[in-house]
Amino acid sequence: MAHSAALAAAIDEFREPRGYLAVASIGLPPNSAVAAMRADLNAWEAADRDPQGYDPVIARTRESYARLVGIPSSRVAIGSQTSVLTALVAAAVPDGAEVLIPEGDFSSIEFPFLQRPGIRVRVVPLEALADQITDDTWLVVFSLVQSATGVVADTASILEAAARHDAFTFCDVTQAAGVLPVDASLFDVTVCHTYKWLCSPRGVAFLTLSERFDPLLTPLQAGWYAGDDVWTSTYGPAMHLATDARRFDVSPAWQAWIGAEPAIALFAGLDIAEVWAFTSGLGDALCEAVGIPPQRQAIVTWPDASGGDLKKLIDAGIRVSGRAGRLRASFHLWNDLSDVEAVARVLG
Repeated sequence: MAHSAALAAAIDEFREPRGYLAVASIGLPPNSAVAAMRADLNAWEAADRDPQGYDPVIARTRESYARLVGIPSSRVAIGSQTSVLTALVAAAVPDGAEVLIPEGDFSSIEFPFLQRPGIRVRVVPLEALADQITDDTWLVVFSLVQSATGVVADTASILEAAARHDAFTFCDVTQAAGVLPVDASLFDVTVCHTYKWLCSPRGVAFLTLSERFDPLLTPLQAGWYAGDDVWTSTYGPAMHLATDARRFDVSPAWQAWIGAEPAIALFAGLDIAEVWAFTSGLGDALCEAVGIPPQRQAIVTWPDASGGDLKKLIDAGIRVSGRAGRLRASFHLWNDLSDVEAVARVLG
């Protein structure tokens, strides 16, 4: 199938790392991100950098991410890790309230709730999540795409049940944004770390908040970067926080944002449905090649409890990963059918 001009240009932004099927573990940077980071490093070495110079980069990156997930940038806060942003939400859960989570979801969105005293956390299978929402459920927490299996959550059913029982929704889109269309406006909270499918340096994460959930949060980690005017907010005790989601900002790791800006802008300019058709198509080609039912996912997994298949592929120079007793292969823009054929040859 022919690619659109935009997708073809995006594919050309990556080198040809044949055999790299591990974007679900860590993405690869586009050429523009590498060039930007090298230029920034040179400028830093030449004493030609100052903290204020990073602010426009961060503002543009926030705008690109907001455009990618379909919400105003005023509803987007920045951070560095999903667990830190999740902990802010966990602190807002009322005493005695129920939080519903799927069994086996990623720990960064589960541990902060499990560590929170005074609330009730109920764990159910992902496929039963919608049916298990009740009038007692205050918050439903889940990943749009499961890290261990690549399974895409049935968001329509979850959202319908949550609305029926007046429960809030929290969705981790780390394994989705950049490969699967994401509409953050559907959820009360989303979190995303961008070092996977958005091909950014580690240390760039986002929190989005609905208008009804925003007032429930307290900016417990407020610092100078949460100020309405950042550079007059560097000393206390006077505190004038931003009035929008920026009041939840965590001060940025500057160099990471230099690489994130071109990477996230790249994906914000694509038709992500086309990206999903391309990557999940490669996933189904791999399923056919290794003789398993089609999964219709960009992440393909199968049982490999002994790690035998993982070892064969790694020894052959094919980068995949093992998670929860399963072999995990994941496809992104730099992959093509030759990667599928290489896996099939090694596994026979």
